[in-house]
Amino acid sequence: MLYVDNALLPDTSVLIERVLSRALEAGKIKPRAILIHEAVLAELEHQANENKSTGLIGLEEVKSLRERMDAYGYEMLTVGSRPSAEAIAMARQGEVDALIRQVAYEEGAVLVTADRIQAEVAEAMGITVWFVTPSEAETLSFESYFDDTTMSVHLKECVKPLAKKGKPGAWRFETLRDETLSREEVMRIATEIVEAAGRMRDGFIELDRQGSTIVQLGRYRIVITKPPFSDGWEITLVRPVARFTLEDYQLSEKLMNRLKTQAEGVLIAGSPGMGKSTFAQALAEYYAKQGKIVKTIEAPRDLILPDEVTQYAMSHGTPEEVHDVLLLSRPDYTLFDEMRNTRDFLLFADLRLSGIGLVGVVHATNPIDAIQRFIGRIELGMIPQVIDTVIFIKNGRPEKILSLEMTVKVPAGMTEEDLARPVVVVKDFESGKDEYEIYSYGEETVVVPVSATARREQPGYLDYAARALEDYFAPYQGRVRFTGERSITVYVPKRMVSKLIGKGGERVNSIEKDLGLSVQVKSLDEMPREARREKSIPFDSRVTRNNVTLLLPSKHAGKEVRILIDDEPLLTAKVGKDGKVKISKKSPAGRLLEQALLEGRRVDVVSM
Repeated sequence: MLYVDNALLPDTSVLIERVLSRALEAGKIKPRAILIHEAVLAELEHQANENKSTGLIGLEEVKSLRERMDAYGYEMLTVGSRPSAEAIAMARQGEVDALIRQVAYEEGAVLVTADRIQAEVAEAMGITVWFVTPSEAETLSFESYFDDTTMSVHLKECVKPLAKKGKPGAWRFETLRDETLSREEVMRIATEIVEAAGRMRDGFIELDRQGSTIVQLGRYRIVITKPPFSDGWEITLVRPVARFTLEDYQLSEKLMNRLKTQAEGVLIAGSPGMGKSTFAQALAEYYAKQGKIVKTIEAPRDLILPDEVTQYAMSHGTPEEVHDVLLLSRPDYTLFDEMRNTRDFLLFADLRLSGIGLVGVVHATNPIDAIQRFIGRIELGMIPQVIDTVIFIKNGRPEKILSLEMTVKVPAGMTEEDLARPVVVVKDFESGKDEYEIYSYGEETVVVPVSATARREQPGYLDYAARALEDYFAPYQGRVRFTGERSITVYVPKRMVSKLIGKGGERVNSIEKDLGLSVQVKSLDEMPREARREKSIPFDSRVTRNNVTLLLPSKHAGKEVRILIDDEPLLTAKVGKDGKVKISKKSPAGRLLEQALLEGRRVDVVSM
């Protein structure tokens, strides 16, 4: 038994980990008194007000210790004075710890802490310290829900516990018990997880926000959500069930040579649960075994990698910090796990152009989608310099490999030499056959499948091509619809029909030769209603005392547009230089438009 008839003064770290209540129950301590410093209460209150799990757990521990006083025969006293708001804000810089040490020194109390720096400073002052060492061999209650085939466990109040079992690409949901979980049960497990994150060497809290907490606990990636962010307490625990080496995937010799010697802008793509991260983990370990310096960027850190691989948490640093650290540490390869937003894609591109070998993991439903997520975020001509290989994972295995290169050529389907332009050619890596072409056509960037397989993967590609061709027919205010792979119909205002056809069909024949397409010309009035909706321009509306104003993107300034209500034409108007269309409320059209907007009816603005 430790510390019999002593006064114990715990700091915040010990209360959050509930060390004293456990020690009391185990008979390890028999204190004369437990002293709680006002600074500790203030810090816990501050965390609880921010709805952080650590603050709520710490306050529960203080309450629990007070309830145990009579049973265990100690008194509980509040000591010290409440610190200022500035001191609480500076808690991480040691302000609160200094106040606690001062009282421990004055009272002759034993300072109880799980903070090594706090312990060393206190010992240097001559204070008796009980340093609580991390417990790493502890079994956690939620582990009983896992077996060798369990990928993830899903716990939510008022719902039966569920588990996803199997392997990437071939899993099933199973109910783990017949009784539903109570709120108290889920909260208890959440408390246990947060406490363990503070004790275990390989555990840490990645993010602790008002409605959610993300924890990495050994092999487990854990997400805890609570009201008001979610409609109830919920815990999702994910654990990798398969750990493969790159050799287990039995990749072709051609791809292995690519990964060894050239592939430095690799995208690993696939749908959720298909095994992207498992493959990325195997690739990172492969590079590490080759004697390469490997680092990862993760948010949160959840890959299980050897100690030789340094893992950086994007959630604890800025893109600028990550950029600087990687450039200065000069890794051979960096794995960027789960790129989600524009900030991530721009950082990936920036690091790649700096000469760092990069492997990125992205969500995509088919291989070309992974490349398309870069379109609009970086210049088209930079894409092959940023990405050279796309590995698409499906059902846990690489299903499709793409490679990229930049060339100047006439796009597929066009015949005239003066239409040559820079084109990103996406090839099937194994066969070397062209799959897609990506190029700019007017203001649009189009992705055109050039193989039968690619066309099946992207059934809407003709719509992209049609929108690109509308720039060609802009002088005629034309709308384009593909009626086949080599034929189009161009819908133009009635007054433009004869102008586009030309005398004896001379002009339309010239256009057919230019585009390599069969062209039919019709009036806009003949265009199907559903087709009209496709070109609807996004807009905001404002109704003031005198006008109804529609605010359109600036690229439509100076152009003519048609306004429709429930697919019925209302009027034709010219967009102002500021992108606005103003319609007087005194006019019949203005009154109809105002009424339609108030009633929530369908209003479309379409290009002429």
